[in-house]
Amino acid sequence: MIRTRGAAAAAALLTVAAGLGIRSAATGDVATYAGDALYTVLVLALVVLIAPRVRAAWAAGVALGVSCAVELFQLTGVPAELATRAVVGTPARLVLGTSFNAPDLFWYAVGAGAGWAVLSRWGRSRNAAFPRPSA
Repeated sequence: MIRTRGAAAAAALLTVAAGLGIRSAATGDVATYAGDALYTVLVLALVVLIAPRVRAAWAAGVALGVSCAVELFQLTGVPAELATRAVVGTPARLVLGTSFNAPDLFWYAVGAGAGWAVLSRWGRSRNAAFPRPSA
């Protein structure tokens, strides 16, 4: 479990670094939609950090659900309002966004799929390296 949590923490940090790198190197749709996919990958890494024994499909499903819920929450206008406040503005904007954009939902699914693929592969290789004792 410690190895899984360490890998999840490292994945979360690498995901944030990748997102910042893409934002600094690219503009427009590339940066926006890569950021959307990476947002979901980050949520997936945090799910695994919190629940290291979670199955890849569940982690991807939770990450996709959270990402979509945040996007739909933007329809209420609350995240946009929070983004204008001095104290919580920047963190709220980074976590919740400000305005609904339907294509984001597709890119969240792309991120969840990519995260699921990596986590599934990592889980298989981990199980091969550390087989469970037979009962």
